[in-house]
Amino acid sequence: MASSSSLYSPPCAACKFLRRKCMDGCVFAPHFPPEEPHKFANVHKIFGASNVAKLLNELLPHQRDDAVSSLAYEAEARVRDPVYGCVGAITFLQRQIERLQRELDAANDLIRFAMCNHGLEPPAGAPAPVVGGGPLSDIYNSNTNGGGAVQGTGSYN
Repeated sequence: MASSSSLYSPPCAACKFLRRKCMDGCVFAPHFPPEEPHKFANVHKIFGASNVAKLLNELLPHQRDDAVSSLAYEAEARVRDPVYGCVGAITFLQRQIERLQRELDAANDLIRFAMCNHGLEPPAGAPAPVVGGGPLSDIYNSNTNGGGAVQGTGSYN
């Protein structure tokens, strides 16, 4: 009797949610552990269990973890914000980058103005004022429409 109980493993969150027996080859089991029932509940609510199963079966096994992570993130974002989902969060962050870039540009202009008015040169070894060439500038510039405005239609300010 003790040996049969040691072979028991609890059903994955998907099978438990769907109230079915979790079989050995369950496509959900590696990605939806029983400790995370909310993860599958959100994914099921937004995408549907059948659609997720089809998607996972079409992917190579090494691609499934990333796909489930993406689905779970998108589902949680859609539950929080049914209209914009994760696009709302992305748009909010893009606008924040745009605002911070403008603040940085204004601070650099002020530094250059103050240095020119006082005839000062930057100290030896001091970095020159940053002029928009930071590590995020490539990302920022690829997400603009040429006029500096970030693309997207979110309601986040």
